[in-house]
Amino acid sequence: MNITEQVIVEQFPFWAPALSQPLPDFSGATVVVVGCGTSYYLAQNVASAMNLNGQRAIAVPGGEWARRPQAYLADTRDVYVVALSRSGESTETVQAVEASRVRGLKTLGITCELDSSLARVSDQVLFAPTHALEGIVMSSSASLMLLLGLRLAGVSLDPAIAASAEHAMRNLDGQLDNALLSRSHFVYLGGGAYYGLASEGALKLQEMSLTYTQVFHPLEYRHGPISLVDEKTCVVLIYSPQSLEEESQLCAELQAKGALVIGFGGPGDLSIEIAQNGLDRSLAVLPALQLFGERLAQHKHLDSTAPRHLTKVVRLS
Repeated sequence: MNITEQVIVEQFPFWAPALSQPLPDFSGATVVVVGCGTSYYLAQNVASAMNLNGQRAIAVPGGEWARRPQAYLADTRDVYVVALSRSGESTETVQAVEASRVRGLKTLGITCELDSSLARVSDQVLFAPTHALEGIVMSSSASLMLLLGLRLAGVSLDPAIAASAEHAMRNLDGQLDNALLSRSHFVYLGGGAYYGLASEGALKLQEMSLTYTQVFHPLEYRHGPISLVDEKTCVVLIYSPQSLEEESQLCAELQAKGALVIGFGGPGDLSIEIAQNGLDRSLAVLPALQLFGERLAQHKHLDSTAPRHLTKVVRLS
């Protein structure tokens, strides 16, 4: 077991303090959730959860919000900015908070490093310490920031969510085989609040195993991209309970075209039962997506502790 795998499978005890951490009060006509890379995909998930719970929100990459906010919101006056960064040092995310404060906006930083630039420049901070051995690949920290973001969005998280997520992770791991890991075309599908989750799963597979991946909303995949499906394709389908029937039909269509399907919360060649049917489903699925990336890296004899061209903190020089 390398360090990447160790951090993924040992992350669950770190969830308990974050589940009970007091949340700050925040208000604004619109919440803008910013981040970079993994943190941006988590921001997409959190912003969707906010909208579904009645709080208007939008996710914007940190560099974009710092430089051209009007491209995303015509009126940026009554806005509350929530920024996610594991290290608290990602240049564009810190810039986004600094630019927001110059514009007179209130800010909240979510980070795993309390003594960080993000913590210092934010009006309020949510902090969750992550696994001490975590390296370049974000796993435990990503789960923790998603957990805090979902709670901020008003999602009720039962303490049993950690055990449920670990069960799903080990269920997937027990079903993986050479036929699936030998596929070369990987596609992630997720709709609504699960689109950001699908994007993060694809990113994990890409950076850990150096495998090109694609991400789509489930029904959008029929509109052109499905032309690439063949016997080399593996599709990771994160089912939405509200559209289970039509996504199940899509699964059958993909299988008929030669794809192997991993279904989270629905049918597939590998079907992973997910007890959660609400916005907490994302958190229950995330660790399994992380471990899948590691297993494909191992299958390809790659060292995920040192992914190519990546560093633990991305800074603009």
